[in-house]
Amino acid sequence: MTAEELNWLLQTIKDPASAERFILAQYERGRISFQLMADVARKRGWINRAANQFAITTTRYLTEYAPKEFPIAIA
Repeated sequence: MTAEELNWLLQTIKDPASAERFILAQYERGRISFQLMADVARKRGWINRAANQFAITTTRYLTEYAPKEFPIAIA
């Protein structure tokens, strides 16, 4: 499925929650790429940039300090 086809289909879905479920279902079934799903989510405002920034900062902190200070047991 191309971006143009996906945008056309999304115009027919009026409910934002239904559109979000539709996009996720298309990705899970392998009909669209992760990049296309992310692009649509950004354009529609489904991605909370503040939460994303927090996750990036937390991940950076964990990768810098966790291996030295908090050993992780792998089962």
